[in-house]
Amino acid sequence: MNLFELTLALVDIESITGNEKAVGEFIADYLRPLADRYDGQLERMEVARERFNVFVRWGEPDIVLSTHIDTVPPFLPSREDDEFIWGRGSCDAKGIAAAMIQALVGLLEEGRRGLGLLLVVGEERNSAGARCANAQPRGARYLINGEPTENKLALGSKGALRLEIEAHGRMAHSAYPELGDSAITKLLDALAGLGQIRWPTDPLLGESTCNIGTISGGRAPNVVADFARAEVMIRLVNNSGELRQQVLAALGPQVTAREVIEVPPVRLGSIPGLATTVVKFTTDIPVLSRWGEPFLLGPGSIQVAHTAEERVGKRDLQEAVGFYQQMVKELQAR
Repeated sequence: MNLFELTLALVDIESITGNEKAVGEFIADYLRPLADRYDGQLERMEVARERFNVFVRWGEPDIVLSTHIDTVPPFLPSREDDEFIWGRGSCDAKGIAAAMIQALVGLLEEGRRGLGLLLVVGEERNSAGARCANAQPRGARYLINGEPTENKLALGSKGALRLEIEAHGRMAHSAYPELGDSAITKLLDALAGLGQIRWPTDPLLGESTCNIGTISGGRAPNVVADFARAEVMIRLVNNSGELRQQVLAALGPQVTAREVIEVPPVRLGSIPGLATTVVKFTTDIPVLSRWGEPFLLGPGSIQVAHTAEERVGKRDLQEAVGFYQQMVKELQAR
């Protein structure tokens, strides 16, 4: 397959987080001949039942290219026009995976070795695949991670602190609310407290931000709610210790907060000749700390990822192949 055909094929395999088996098997079957042709080794890193990373290496890998093969919901099949490939995962991050594969093909044809490709599951939820890979590193000196950065080399990315916030109350008939204790009211009061926080800033990464992503609770409109829950994502620009205490104080004593995942912010290196940027999102890079010095670059815009309009430019995909090859050659020269 050429670059566009491979991207379309990957997009058309539904792989919402937790359901990556089919796309993993497709990728493993696709890469096995490439591994055999250039004396490489392909392995499946088991993460959980019917979930696995795919890792291929040619020689002892000095440089590993990596991205993720899971997507957010809902599944959106592919379509294309003269300029774009559309569909879920087109830019986040199946088009990136296709560009990395095509870049490696060219590098292997030139006789280069010491290369690896790590495609992981679970990035969109809890980085389960990256955590599994970090427990079994392969000695790489450099990691080139792929996320949509508009083909600019990211100098830094924000971290993330994800919380589940719960409130409990007592059910009652809604005609007699004084006999109950509304968990929803408690939760809303607690969440309002987050708006009073002065979020920290960083000269490179900008301002910390907070998003209340989901709210659920209650039984029926005529029942005082005995349970309510919210999921909150805070984008970090520095150490979370002091901020976590501010958040807990702002939420107050009527709710409980459980930390689901924390990913620290990162500062990243640059490579001569590549345009740079700073991104607000979080990647697998902090979790892949044992896979070498990290760099971050990929085609596509994060502003259309996770939306109904997700797409990646065909020209951007082609340029990414060249950028990945340029990065590998520069890092090998070091």
